[in-house]
Amino acid sequence: MTATVTYIHEERENIAREAADLKTAMRQVASGVSIITAGHGSYRTGATVTSATALSTEPPTMIVNINRSSSTWPVIARFNHFCVNILCSDQEAIASRFAGVGGFKGAERYEGADWFELESGASGLRGALAVIDCAVEDVVERHTHAIVIGRVLSITHGEGQALVYRAGQYFPVG
Repeated sequence: MTATVTYIHEERENIAREAADLKTAMRQVASGVSIITAGHGSYRTGATVTSATALSTEPPTMIVNINRSSSTWPVIARFNHFCVNILCSDQEAIASRFAGVGGFKGAERYEGADWFELESGASGLRGALAVIDCAVEDVVERHTHAIVIGRVLSITHGEGQALVYRAGQYFPVG
């Protein structure tokens, strides 16, 4: 029994080390910052991500990776919609709020910003570089995350400089 316990312990240590190594490597990639919003009213929530991207232009489709242990995942699954709010350089405080800084959760994360309701029912952020409203088309659950594919319902364009995240810090681009 001791050999089995030691093997399991070593395997867990290796997995944790590999996960830390991957996080460190991926933090070197500069990525645009988006807030994913989902839900209605007091059931709204969202998350700050660097993993939102276009999957296809014909038909217009977005893809976002959401941790299945996050508070955002069950809301996307329940309401079958999400919005990708691509942030401007002056929206760092909102990015931090939706990343959980300050302990804000759920609908509390929306305070202090100007939001509007979209066709899907998700919330769009006024002043964002772009607001992309999506209906969930497909979900692929793998390991810790859900790969959520959304059919684009509408796009609202804004102006400004992009907010980028790299190595644990936000940077304006422009």
